[in-house]
Amino acid sequence: MSWIEKLYQTYENNLGCIADPSDTIPLLPLFHTTQNAQLHVVLDGDGNLVSADVVAKENSQTIIPATEASAGRAGAKIAPHALCDTLQYVAGDYLDFGGNPTKKKNESGFEPYVKALSSWVAGANNRKLSSVLNYLQKKTLIKDLVEKKVLYADDNGKLVTVWQEDGEAPPIFKVIKQANKKGQFEAFVRFSVEIPGVMSTELWKDNELRESWAQYYPSLQAVKGVCMVTGNHGNVACNHPKNIRFPGDGAKLISSNDTEGYTYLGRFTSDLEACGIGIEVTQKAHSALRWLIKRQGKQIDEQAVVAWAVSGADIPDPQADTLSFLFGDERKEEASKTSYTAQEVGAALSKKIAGYAAQLKGTDNVVVLALDSASPGRMAISYYRDLTGSDFLARIEAWHTSCCWLQYFSKDRVFYGAPAPRDIAEVAYGRRVDEKLRKATIERLLPCIVDSALVPLDLVESCVRRASNRNGIEYWEWEKALGIACALYRKQHEKEEYGMALDEERNSRDYLYGRLLALAENLEHWALNVAGERRPTNAERMMQRFADHPYSTWRTLELGLVPYKTRLGGRAHKILSLIDIVHSKFDPPSDYTRDDRLSGEFLLGYHCQRAALKPATTPDTPETAAETEDTDN
Repeated sequence: MSWIEKLYQTYENNLGCIADPSDTIPLLPLFHTTQNAQLHVVLDGDGNLVSADVVAKENSQTIIPATEASAGRAGAKIAPHALCDTLQYVAGDYLDFGGNPTKKKNESGFEPYVKALSSWVAGANNRKLSSVLNYLQKKTLIKDLVEKKVLYADDNGKLVTVWQEDGEAPPIFKVIKQANKKGQFEAFVRFSVEIPGVMSTELWKDNELRESWAQYYPSLQAVKGVCMVTGNHGNVACNHPKNIRFPGDGAKLISSNDTEGYTYLGRFTSDLEACGIGIEVTQKAHSALRWLIKRQGKQIDEQAVVAWAVSGADIPDPQADTLSFLFGDERKEEASKTSYTAQEVGAALSKKIAGYAAQLKGTDNVVVLALDSASPGRMAISYYRDLTGSDFLARIEAWHTSCCWLQYFSKDRVFYGAPAPRDIAEVAYGRRVDEKLRKATIERLLPCIVDSALVPLDLVESCVRRASNRNGIEYWEWEKALGIACALYRKQHEKEEYGMALDEERNSRDYLYGRLLALAENLEHWALNVAGERRPTNAERMMQRFADHPYSTWRTLELGLVPYKTRLGGRAHKILSLIDIVHSKFDPPSDYTRDDRLSGEFLLGYHCQRAALKPATTPDTPETAAETEDTDN
């Protein structure tokens, strides 16, 4: 129960954020949910209709009081919300206008709705609530809306399913289509009550009504028990919230409606013995989770990953690449236009972590949670970690430091740092990677970031193979693969302490062969530029073969350099001298003649040697890859 306890504490620590209008998915008041409204009905204090209009999609989100049953209703189940609801519940003349002809069981929920609302009105003594009840009991809602040309009926007095007349369709048909509702009879209604001298007219924003419902609803609960989260005795939830990852999400984290199967039978005699959670606890916890996912989570298909501090302090996103982590979405473009060295990024990283540490106490809890569902009705927690704030920040900094390399993501995104898990998945399995495989890869990488675990070997090898084959992919896609492959290989072999600058003292076979490949590519590329030719070099075309059989392929590449040496003449002396120096570093010399496959280390040697050959004044962009000026040779 640790996860739900942390979410409950998060809600309690962020009470000031409840119903914040700036949030796309708000932190909800107790016993409330959200719905998108299509109709707005305005009444006076005596229950008379004043006006009605169609709600624009961008203004449709509505916080409404709800019951356990209504918040989790699905299909043909009749379970009215407490105040605002669809025409099926709030319109007494719903069936008179045809109801919903697309449903097998076309029935009205008006009677249970009015009964529940009457009970609340009796206990609340609120004039606004009484006004809504008085009007709806007249059973003329749809009739009134048709007369005001807000809804439309055909010649038979039935609500029109689809607008088929000439000309532009009325607003109700547009918003219904945008909300994916099938016909006017599915429209959701919200209310305003205008009373002289009372400023707040919109009932879905009325704090007095919210508090009234929060105090009234617990009195309707009959199921009592011990909450396994808090240990207190009180009202226990029988139906847990849905709509967790996005509006309309039917999958639940907690469900116990299987009274005939073996979900809990055999161990317990009732569902409450298996999982008894206080109704306030589950409402607050699920509301906090829904709010956090939208506010700072990442979603791919059915998977949602979110990290948060229970105290409410800001924390870094564990799935962000270093550029996003340091500068955020709003400054990515500006930041990427500036040249940053590895040292500058390291200093910026330490400063950023120190800023988070100033807000987040070392003992504060930080939670990382991943959700996924295999079916429309059930959801599972696929990853969960609960850390102290100091441990979390230390591991985030360690990931961005140890998995750091020069990354070429696009012409506007060149930076030193760690790649994001999503980008790693695309490099390992291709840009059109299957969503299920992408989700699985992200789940495998989360422990590498949050738990400081080793990067899976198969992922590293996949990225190395991708970066070793330049054929069939665009130049920038290959540059991205190269940077990510180098970063992952460096992370996996931290004990080797690979630097991002050329290490002329490193004499390992794979590193030296990588340097040779970069030198051969540089020499041929330079010669082609002198002749005005634009084509891939032999080193670029044969890179995959070179990685598999370096010695035999190098002989082919070296012989192919002869005409380019002749073309360049004395200008090629510097590159040729470097090739000779690298040859002399193989120790023992038998390493040079071995033809077995190279490891990912050769990419590090290749990348570092290629970068070292660029003129000192050349900015770190791939546009000048492997070119040197005459004065430098």
